[in-house]
Amino acid sequence: MELSFLFQQLGVALGLGLLVGLQRESTASPLAGVRTFPLVTIFGTVCGLLAQAFGGWVIAAGLLALGGMIFIGKLEEGKKGHPDPGLTTEIALLLMFAVGVYLVIGHRAVAIAIGGGVAVLLQFKGQLHGLVARLGENDLKAIMQFALLSLVILPVLPDRAYGPYAVLNPRNIWFMIVLIVGISLGGYIIYKFFGQRAGIVLGGILGGMISSTATTISYAKRTVGMPESAGLTAIVVMIASAIVFVRLQVEIVTVAPAFWSFAAPPLTILLLLLIAASLVLWVKNRSEQNDMPVQENPSELKSALLFGLVYAVVLFMVAAVKEHFGNRGLYLIAGVSGLTDVDAITLSTARLVHENRLSATDGWRVVVVAAMSNLIFKAGIVAFLGHRRLLIQILAFYGIVFTAGVLLLLFWN
Repeated sequence: MELSFLFQQLGVALGLGLLVGLQRESTASPLAGVRTFPLVTIFGTVCGLLAQAFGGWVIAAGLLALGGMIFIGKLEEGKKGHPDPGLTTEIALLLMFAVGVYLVIGHRAVAIAIGGGVAVLLQFKGQLHGLVARLGENDLKAIMQFALLSLVILPVLPDRAYGPYAVLNPRNIWFMIVLIVGISLGGYIIYKFFGQRAGIVLGGILGGMISSTATTISYAKRTVGMPESAGLTAIVVMIASAIVFVRLQVEIVTVAPAFWSFAAPPLTILLLLLIAASLVLWVKNRSEQNDMPVQENPSELKSALLFGLVYAVVLFMVAAVKEHFGNRGLYLIAGVSGLTDVDAITLSTARLVHENRLSATDGWRVVVVAAMSNLIFKAGIVAFLGHRRLLIQILAFYGIVFTAGVLLLLFWN
């Protein structure tokens, strides 16, 4: 191993140890601070280097020695009458020793990420405790339900295809559930911290993350009794519609990264048009006040299972139509399924493109058709559930975006 590379490893260990030690010193930790943490991290790196020549027992011996010194330090704290009941510093010491070792036997970038993450986690103790204190029982239930979906159920599902078209893979279907619920849950958790205080822009962003259709319904209904809020509602609905195109691109890049390079340009054009429309409405109506409607927990098992069923049905239908009727039939499926749920058709299309069952060129067109269908559906919601003022506010902008979508379908290669 080159001498310069060895010094680089030791330098990184020193820097990470100083970073965490500085944080612990700022909290007046009696056990370890700005000197001890760098020494422990370098000690781990040296143990990792020695292990390459003498075997893994060196690392185990170093870990035991460090554990013994931590135990002695805790005893001394008790004798002085000021024991620290927490174990944060002790765990951090052990973890930084492991980071030092991993710098030698693993990937440097991962070690740096872990060391930096430890410092950040320690620094934001107050904010994290405040976060937990503000979460209610239903919010914790939502998080635990997501953990059930992603960490308990997903790993045990069979990873093989079933059905006549070999597209119904239980693990893949459940992964799509986890992906959609995760995006929605992120918006829901942020919403819980802002709630009724969410501003116009944030209300639209969170609404798009949780469910743009549900957001449109909630806000449109309010304009019937409060016609003066039509301008505000138009902004929120437009922003939520724009976030859908961000959401679709996240889904595509997660499921089929190679497909994203084909789908991103047309989807981004439509996104930019909706952002421009939002800005125009913002300039016109920004003086109004906003109270965000109550949002429902998106990780409820019933909702998650319903989405999984819809996704599986759409995936099967897309494969069947592609097999028997060619690409033209896909656009019909996209138009129908996109009316209420653009996520399912987007994910199923991305999956088929990833598996080379559908060309990327046809794939992005299917997604755009579904997105345009979803815009029509939301315009219908506004027409039937909202005040006429709201319909007037958004109809012209939706018309521009829809026209742009049609032109992209016809002329974009």
